Amino acid sequence: MTTIKDSVHDHISVDGVAADLLDTGPVQRLRRIAQLGTVKLVYPSANHTRFEHSLGVYHLADRALDSIGIGGVEAERVRAAALLHDIGHAPFSHNVEELVHRHTGLYHDDVSDLLVETEVGDVLEAHDLDPERIAGLIAGEGQYGQLVSGELDVDRMDYLVRDAHHTGVPYGTIDHERLVRELTFADGDLVLDEGNVQTAESLLMARALMTPTVYAHPVARISKAMLRRAVERLLATPDIDAGQVRRMDDYDLVSALRTEPATAEFAARYDRRDLFKRAVWAEYDDTPEALREADHEAVRELEAEIAERASVPADEVVLDVPGEPSMTESTSEVLVNGEIRRLGDHSPLVEGLRTAQKQQWRMGVYTVADATERVGKAAVDVLGLDVDGTLVSDVRRRVNASLDEFEAGAGR
Repeated sequence: MTTIKDSVHDHISVDGVAADLLDTGPVQRLRRIAQLGTVKLVYPSANHTRFEHSLGVYHLADRALDSIGIGGVEAERVRAAALLHDIGHAPFSHNVEELVHRHTGLYHDDVSDLLVETEVGDVLEAHDLDPERIAGLIAGEGQYGQLVSGELDVDRMDYLVRDAHHTGVPYGTIDHERLVRELTFADGDLVLDEGNVQTAESLLMARALMTPTVYAHPVARISKAMLRRAVERLLATPDIDAGQVRRMDDYDLVSALRTEPATAEFAARYDRRDLFKRAVWAEYDDTPEALREADHEAVRELEAEIAERASVPADEVVLDVPGEPSMTESTSEVLVNGEIRRLGDHSPLVEGLRTAQKQQWRMGVYTVADATERVGKAAVDVLGLDVDGTLVSDVRRRVNASLDEFEAGAGR
């Protein structure tokens, strides 16, 4: 048994197959993958890694298995899946995942190849565990896969608490000990036991508050969007493909970006934290539906058109269109008077949080600091925005305002 001191869960005891997996290359690589990607450019202490998060997920899975009463080989499979659940992450975690998926067809939880073709598979087989079955659990398959990847999974419980701890933001604080203790299976579904509606709501609230404050902070979004564009340019070169990028760590990727002429400027900006600024920051209802649904190629064409109209280089305009607001946690299930109910159907908080989530949605257009005004005006025209709710930048005073406020300020 190995005991590891953790900043969130205190001491974590690692035993069995998990102890043997710890020192494999794919697991140790997670020490070099930032849990929150570029969020550390906003919160300097957010330097925690996927490795420590994976340990936390393993710990909570182990606690949940004991509480539910699952043991033997099934428990070992879940423990292995919990520790390995993030080995498919590309550098900077989710920041470039969609880009890698477009080239490889793989998301971070598609890990069959990593479990079968690496030393991880040898360790699993030495413990009489089928790598393909572990990969299925990581993807959320089967009854016990819900513990690792589902609406009430231990992954979510750990990252909310851990991200709040390392950013210093209090909103992700949840009673994860109670959440783990109250998990149970009913009709094959992972649910929270009787009397835990508020416990489930706390998970929903934590996620709803952490998203705009941490995960979708404007600076985090700008840096993430810039990183994606740089990696796209890197993949357009003949020497690196998406499969290679998928197996890099953060340091490998930054080094590749620094040495490639097509991406060296981004790398220099990243090193100096010299990021693009917001030229447009548009609300959901002010953004045309066609733009909200635009695919990758359409977005690139719009960027090029905005850049041409604003007379700036094409690589100095980034159009950032988030996906539709969603709240998967609202499908969590709880027992109420012996009946399984979805939280979204039972909790009066859910509808209010959905409304807040839509109101927090923003579409962004980013560019270099001295071009925000003309890029903002060009973007409003090209994108067909309802300008009343659109944010533009007055670069003379370095302030952001709605168009009405912007015009009023210009007359002062």
